[in-house]
Amino acid sequence: MQSLITIAEAVRAGKQSARDVLEKCLDAIAEKNGELNAFIMLDAESARKQAEDIDARIARGEDPGKLAGVPIGVKDIENCIGFQTTQGSLLLKDAPNASNDSIHVARLRAAGAVIVGKTNTPEFGMDGATHNKLWGVTRNPWNPELTPGGSSGGSSAAVASGMVPLATATDAGGSTRQPAAYTGTVGLLPAHGRIPKANGFSNWSCHGAVTRSVLETARYLDVVSGPDDHDRQSLPAPGMVYEREAESFNVSGLRAAWSPDLGYAVVEPEILEICERAAHKLIEAAALEAVQRDCHVANAYMPLALVNLWKMKSDMETEGTLATSLSYLAEQSQDWLKRMVDITAKDIADAWKVIYQLESDMADLFADIDVLLTPATACSPYTADAPIPQVIDGRDASMSGGEPFGPPPNICWNPSISVPAGTTASGLPVGLQITVRRHHDHVALRLARLWELAEPWSYPWDKG
Repeated sequence: MQSLITIAEAVRAGKQSARDVLEKCLDAIAEKNGELNAFIMLDAESARKQAEDIDARIARGEDPGKLAGVPIGVKDIENCIGFQTTQGSLLLKDAPNASNDSIHVARLRAAGAVIVGKTNTPEFGMDGATHNKLWGVTRNPWNPELTPGGSSGGSSAAVASGMVPLATATDAGGSTRQPAAYTGTVGLLPAHGRIPKANGFSNWSCHGAVTRSVLETARYLDVVSGPDDHDRQSLPAPGMVYEREAESFNVSGLRAAWSPDLGYAVVEPEILEICERAAHKLIEAAALEAVQRDCHVANAYMPLALVNLWKMKSDMETEGTLATSLSYLAEQSQDWLKRMVDITAKDIADAWKVIYQLESDMADLFADIDVLLTPATACSPYTADAPIPQVIDGRDASMSGGEPFGPPPNICWNPSISVPAGTTASGLPVGLQITVRRHHDHVALRLARLWELAEPWSYPWDKG
């Protein structure tokens, strides 16, 4: 699989046709998707028309954009013209095809990306593994018995396996970074508001993408960043080219701290060993100042889930669909909603107190440091259709789960990126999470790029 940068530059220069690039991706999808179930909707004919239009524009001397001819997948959580948006739910199986793109998808299309189809997601993006009653189970190309993560698992499986070089993602508590860690790909949670959105978990959720390399992610961010009046939280234009900053920004002397658990996470020892080694090597490679500091913060894993589920339950009650819809929901969705039966308004108020405490703790932490290094996940990929692990390393993990490091950056609006840190003894990928100060996406990308240069990664199925 060529990088999206290689593809786009070759297509822009007329050295490669967008149609030829697309056909190779469609061949890869035909070969691999039956086993992995990463794509759940495809429209090859529409994609061919898009690619042919790009080739025609090139022939006329036009520049289609920074993603010219790059085939991509779109997570089935946002609108994309010509496709249903089912959010992995039987409740939306008869949804009409979208007549408009989300802001995010529209910017990708305007930059020359060729949209191939939709990628799978757990129902409403509410699980750490990707399976649902409507579209079935998505599997990890490193081991198809295991999950590629969630909720952007369809996207991570599509990119890691080489079906497409980029697929979109969303992240409200780790849903881009955890699947990236589980599949050996790159997953960026950008600064909150960097990429405009229309709805979703508006306080914490961000659009993103899964790619195979840091510079690909940087180019993607250059394309999709910038304000839009439809999103009052959207940030001004960044005033920089992220692809350039990822190659050149000077991070030497920035203060970095390593935390194995943030004071609450239950983590597999092998994950800790791999990530700690990677953290120390990155500190050395980037000439950072290592800071020894207590990095304990409030554990908002369950409070975040409670607040989100309270809203979901309230919306369904208001619509009058809760009682009649429960049996249609995926088991994980049913389980979450059943847990809400005895939750009171006071419980939700208490959950908000923990969230506010986390905000204060993270603010204090980043008063002393510039970079926080942690594992991206607490465990290796688990069985593809299994629930979120409640026991990790033989210990109770019910209050932190498989992705305990995901929520703090979402809640506190800190850019955060997962990069491959190494592989376990059984050959499964492990992710290192790099979290930085608010709005400093360029720092996260530069550090990730320096790690990529120090420890290049590859995919076993690409060799030979």
